[in-house]
Amino acid sequence: MKTTKLSFRLAPRFFLLLVPALLAARVGTARAQERPLYLDDQQPVAARVNDLLPRLTLAEKISLVHANSNFSTAGVPRLGIPELIMDDGPLGVREEVDNHFHALGHVDDFSTALPGALGLAATWDTNTARLFGTVIGQEAVQRGKDIMLGPAVNIQRTPLCGRNFEYMGEDPFLTSRMAVNYIEGEQAQGVSSCVKHFAANSQEFERGSINEIIDERTLREIYLPAFRAAVQEAGVLSVMSAYNQINGQYCSENAHLLKDILKSDWGFKGLVMSDWGAVHQTDLTVFNGLDIEMGTHPPYESNYLAAPFLEGLNSGKYPVSALDAMVRRHLYVMFKLNLIYDPSHPPAAKPEPTTPLSTKAHQEIARQIAEESFVLLKNNNFLPLDATRVKTIAVIGGNAAAKFCHAGGSANIKAPFEVTPLAGIIDYVGNRAKIVFAEGYYPPGDWGAPGPKPDGRKSTAADSRKLADQAVTVAKSADVVIYVGGLNHKNGFDCEGNDRKSLELPAGQDKLLTRIVRANPRTVVVLIGGGAVEMDKSWLSRVPALLYAWYPGMEGGNALARVLFGDVNPSGKLPCTFPQRLADTPAAALNAYPGEKGTVVYKEGLLVGYRWYDTKGIEPLFPFGYGLSYTRFAYTNLDLVQNGGATGLPLTVGFEIANIGDRAGAEVAEVYVQPVHPGVFRPVKELKGFAKVFLQPGEKQRVAVTLDQNAFAYYDVGTRSWVSEKGEYKILVGRSSRDIPLTGDFHLAQTIYRADRVAQMAQSAR
Repeated sequence: MKTTKLSFRLAPRFFLLLVPALLAARVGTARAQERPLYLDDQQPVAARVNDLLPRLTLAEKISLVHANSNFSTAGVPRLGIPELIMDDGPLGVREEVDNHFHALGHVDDFSTALPGALGLAATWDTNTARLFGTVIGQEAVQRGKDIMLGPAVNIQRTPLCGRNFEYMGEDPFLTSRMAVNYIEGEQAQGVSSCVKHFAANSQEFERGSINEIIDERTLREIYLPAFRAAVQEAGVLSVMSAYNQINGQYCSENAHLLKDILKSDWGFKGLVMSDWGAVHQTDLTVFNGLDIEMGTHPPYESNYLAAPFLEGLNSGKYPVSALDAMVRRHLYVMFKLNLIYDPSHPPAAKPEPTTPLSTKAHQEIARQIAEESFVLLKNNNFLPLDATRVKTIAVIGGNAAAKFCHAGGSANIKAPFEVTPLAGIIDYVGNRAKIVFAEGYYPPGDWGAPGPKPDGRKSTAADSRKLADQAVTVAKSADVVIYVGGLNHKNGFDCEGNDRKSLELPAGQDKLLTRIVRANPRTVVVLIGGGAVEMDKSWLSRVPALLYAWYPGMEGGNALARVLFGDVNPSGKLPCTFPQRLADTPAAALNAYPGEKGTVVYKEGLLVGYRWYDTKGIEPLFPFGYGLSYTRFAYTNLDLVQNGGATGLPLTVGFEIANIGDRAGAEVAEVYVQPVHPGVFRPVKELKGFAKVFLQPGEKQRVAVTLDQNAFAYYDVGTRSWVSEKGEYKILVGRSSRDIPLTGDFHLAQTIYRADRVAQMAQSAR
C-alpha cells in the first residue's frame, strides 16, 4: 500500500491569528476549570451539595440552621447563597411583618384570600386543590418567597380544635389526596411547600407542652398518611415539626418521628424546620433530626441551634457531621429551587411588580372554590331562591356583614377586598327585591363574651334582647329570611392558640333562630365557621333549608349569592362528621380531651371521625361525606374488575351515575372498603377512593375508581410493614358514609406485605 506524505506551509499571517485564539481557548479552559462544580446546573444536585458544603466556614454553616429574622435564615453572599425566605401560609400569602411580629404597613402585600382548607376539602376535588396551591405559589413567587408554610394536614380529632378550619378534615385518605395536589400545584410555581404540623397537632389547648400518648398503629394509619403522601407522592421539599409532644418527646426533638419515620422509612431528602419557638433544648435537637430552628424572638444568635450549638461544636460536644447533615438538606432545597447563584454575577434586584398580587383571575378561582365548597345540609324544595318572585328579603345575623380573612392566626390574609354575605346578596339581587338587614345578635368577642356594640361600648343583656326583637320584627315583614350566623375567628373559637369550649352556637343564636323561624318559616340558615356545631332541634326541624359555608374567602359573599339563587348547584360534601352533641364525639365520650396534668391519651385509637360513629353505631347529625344538591343522582351497575395476577389487585370499581333531576350539577361518589372477617381490629369501613363528576340533566356517566393494595392495608407494628390481609371484603359505593346504594364483594387471595421504604426509589429519583 502506497502512502502519501502530506506537507503544507502556514503563512506567517495565519500564525498571528491562530496564536491569540489558542491562548484565549486555553485561558477559557482554565477559567472553566476554576468555576466551582456547584455552580454547574448540569450536575446532579447531590454532587453540587458535596462541592459547596466544604467551602462553608463553621460560622456560615451555623447561620444556615437557625432563623435570622421572623421568616428567613441567613445567606452567604460570597458563595452565592441567598437568604432562605419563608412566609405563612396555608390559605394564601401572608402580609409582611417585622421582627416583633407586627404588620409593617406595606401597601404591596395584599394577596388573594382563599377559602379555609376545610372548605377546600369539602369540594372533594383534586383539580381544585391543585388550583388552590397554584394560586398561592404564583403569588409567593411574585412576593419573593422561597418556602410557603402550608398545607396544614393534621387530622381533625375533635371538632373543638381551634385550627380545624386550616386542616382538611377527619379522614387521612381524603386529606392525602387533597394535600398531594395542593403541593404539586404550589411547587410547580418554583416555591417549596412546607407540610405541617408533623405530627398530630390535634388541639390548640396547651399545644406548646401537651404530651400526646398515641400508639404506633394509630399514628401510622390516622395521623401520618397525609405527611407520607406529601413526601413520597408530591415530593414536598420541607416539613414543619409540631409544637406538641408525642409519647414523651417534643416533635422538634423526636427521633422516632424525624429520623426513623420521616427520613429513614419514607426517604425524605428535604429539610425539617421547627414550628416557631418549638425547640426546647440543643442536645436532642442536634441529634434527633431537626434541620432548621425557627422562632419569633430576637436575638436569633441565642437560639438553641445558634450560639449554644457553635459552642458545643468548638468544644467537641457535638460532631461537625451533625451540623453538616442539617446544612446538606438546606442546600439540597436551595438547589432544587434554583436559588444558588454565581457570586461573581449576583442576580439583579427583582423589578417592582407591574400587576397586583391578587389578580382578577385569582379572585375568580377563589370564588369558584368557595362555590364548590358549600355543603347543602337540608333542603325541603326551598332553595334555590328566585329573586323575581319575592318583594322583600330579610338578611339577618352577625356574620352577614362580618369579614373573616384577616383573622384566625398565622393563616390570616390581608386581602385587597372581602365581599361579605350581605354585600354579595345585595349586589346579586339589585333592584329586583328590597333587602332589609338586622344584625340579630352581637358577634361573640374573645373567649365567647358578647361582642361590643358598633360604637365600641360594651353590650348588655338588654342590648342583645333589643337586637333579637328587631330581627324578629324584620323577619315577620319579609317574604324570605336569609339568616347568616355561626362562628368567627375571635379567641375561643376558630383561632390559632385556642380551642372552642363547646359545640354550641355562640351568642344565643339557637334561641334567636327559634324565634325567627316561628316568625317566618320561610327561612334559609347559612352557617359560617370552621366545622361542626350543635343545632337545636327547635329550629332545625322547622327550617326548610340549611347551608354550611365554612370560611369562604374574599369572594365569599358573591359565591354565596350565586348558590342561594341557583346560578351554582351546590356540590360540597362534609369532610368531617357533624355530631348531634359533643358527648357523642370519640374524644369526649372517652374523656380523652383535653387531657389531664399535661398529658392526653388517644384512647379512641383508630376510631376517629366516622370510623367511631359507624363502628359504634352512633347516629350523627350529618355524616361524613354528606351533602345535598339541587338535582338528584342515581347509582347503578356496580362492576368489580380484578386487574392483577394472584392477588387480583389493582381492583377497578366501576359504576354508573345518572343525573335524574332537572338541573346540571356535580356529584361526589365515595368508595369505602369493609373487611368482613379481619384478623386484627379494623374500623367497620374506611374511605379508599372517590370521584367527582359533573352531569347535565338526564346524562349518565361510567365512573371507575382504582383500589390498590393500600386500600386493604393496615399497619403491623411487629413487622413495621403494611399488611393487606387475604380474605373477604365488601366494596361500598355511596353518597356518604351512611348512604351506600351499591355493594360488591371482593376476595383478596393472598396476604401482601409492604414496607414504607419501598417508595423511597420514587423519592430519591426526584
